[in-house]
Amino acid sequence: MRMILHVYFPNDVFNAAAKDGSVGAKMQRILAQQKPEAAYFSEYHGQRSGILIVDLKDASQIPAFAEPWFLLFNAKVELHPAMTPQDLAASGLDALGKEWA
Repeated sequence: MRMILHVYFPNDVFNAAAKDGSVGAKMQRILAQQKPEAAYFSEYHGQRSGILIVDLKDASQIPAFAEPWFLLFNAKVELHPAMTPQDLAASGLDALGKEWA
């Protein structure tokens, strides 16, 4: 299932990694393992964050996607299911609307 993986980096840990020169290698290691469909890094509510689109074949993969961020950056991680327009079209939303009206 396609998921949005939102990572929030605490400033103190990220700053320390930036100052000691390890932040790039840590990020590349995680991204190489997770192979996101897309990855964007930005500020969110005044905090460094990353938004990755990943494909989980099974719920048992959640730790493999979350733990590297927890362990290397002490990050907060959120996972949200995501649909493409094609997924939404196949969802039967119109029929559900009629059923529950």
